[in-house]
Amino acid sequence: MTAAPTTAPAPVPVEPGRLAGNALGLVSVLFCIVTGAAPLAAMMFNVPVATLGAGYASPAAFAVATVALTIFSVGYIAMCRRVTSAGGFYTFVTRGLGRVVGLGAGLLIALCYMVFAAAVIGTMGYFASTTVESFTGLALPAWVYMIIGLALMSAFAIFHIELTARVLGVLLIAEVLVLVVLAVGVFAAGGAEGFSLAPLNPVDIFGNSAAVEVFGAGAAGIALFAAFWSWVGFEMAPNYAEETKDPHKIARTATYGSVIGLGVFYVVISYVFVTGWGLTGSAQAVQSQYAGEIASAFYPLTDRYVGSWATVLMEVLIVTGSFACAMAFYNTSARYLFALGREGVLPSVLARTSKRHSPLPAAMTVTAVVGLYCLGFVLYDPTNEGALLKLGTWSPLLGVLGILGVQALVSVAIIRYFRTTARDGFRWWSTFVAPVLGFAAMTGACVLLVVNRYDLAGAADAVYITVLPWVVLAVFVAGMALALVLRSRSPQRYARIGQFEVTESAATVATPQGAAV
Repeated sequence: MTAAPTTAPAPVPVEPGRLAGNALGLVSVLFCIVTGAAPLAAMMFNVPVATLGAGYASPAAFAVATVALTIFSVGYIAMCRRVTSAGGFYTFVTRGLGRVVGLGAGLLIALCYMVFAAAVIGTMGYFASTTVESFTGLALPAWVYMIIGLALMSAFAIFHIELTARVLGVLLIAEVLVLVVLAVGVFAAGGAEGFSLAPLNPVDIFGNSAAVEVFGAGAAGIALFAAFWSWVGFEMAPNYAEETKDPHKIARTATYGSVIGLGVFYVVISYVFVTGWGLTGSAQAVQSQYAGEIASAFYPLTDRYVGSWATVLMEVLIVTGSFACAMAFYNTSARYLFALGREGVLPSVLARTSKRHSPLPAAMTVTAVVGLYCLGFVLYDPTNEGALLKLGTWSPLLGVLGILGVQALVSVAIIRYFRTTARDGFRWWSTFVAPVLGFAAMTGACVLLVVNRYDLAGAADAVYITVLPWVVLAVFVAGMALALVLRSRSPQRYARIGQFEVTESAATVATPQGAAV
């Protein structure tokens, strides 16, 4: 005998500011999401790292990550159909595992996205400095470009989200096109040694012969970390739910489209990289890049298979693409702070919106936090290399560990939500088996990251790398402690945690009501 279907309890009423309803369509949301994944930056940074760990089998690592994240997305999308809020992961964990765990996840995920924004700003500063110097001879330190980039992001935050989406879209299209042109060139020429299926064999991720021959050893953990890091931001669709025209439908299409679309693209481009250099040659090219002999292992490929003009274009687009990626993380950070402020967890000023219905106070808070975080790294190492190899390399380790950990919690939250609160929506595959598999994949990736973090950072004695897992744990525990304090001292604020939800009609209001600043 089956239990009677139940529905989710009504959210606790609040009087929040509202984001701009009916502002984004499917294409605009995809631009915001996929730009956060930064296809060009992901390939130029993460393919060499994946090759360092898995040799010529780096495409297989991207394929494994595609499958794992697609399975995770099945349950995630089932949750998206029931919950519509700018809180994203934070709201989902709260609805499934309770307010205490939910707030821990909320603070952690907000921190992670701000760390990602700072990391990519550092990377952008490095490439902007080297590119401008190579083109004009003007040598300015990376931190100058970091200041300019953060100032531009802050300025965009003042305007309507649609403008941001258009800027991200233009930069994204340019990034994809230059990589497609490279792929056509390599495939047309047949690569360095012809075509092989070996790079697509998952077994070769472990103990890869090319990695052992060139680097002395291989590490599947490094390869898989690089692959998973390439998708960070794919889950952003629910964060824009209030600003979309059809939040439930768009969240489903945008999430699947970004996960599977990026997955196919990453596998193809990483295969192009390996094929262009040859099986052993790809590892040797990465070794040359890390030795400082070439700026990027991709540049000789564009020179050889396309022409120097494509290399120049890639040098420019890596700067603009990094900026677009950082801005996508910046926007998502602001929406997490907005959600936490709206529910009374953080200061209520963060829940205010501008006359254009953008979360301006939350965005300026992100500017301040990211600016201080970057300043700390610049004071530690003001060199251009420090911006790339410390700020741009160490920070993502913290962010990815936090993201993967929260994704594991989301998987558990989905199962519990559909076994308790929304039993009428329980499905054996989408709300049980898929989340179980997603949890296993995310937990395994977390373990591999922690175990291999010193090799990934290239800094075995750095305090930042040593304490990294404990920082993630401390932020999560601090969030849970805050929830417990609110439960005992402010029950009304505690009741709001993770409960705000936008109705379908509210999400489509063109000029929503709310506090303006």
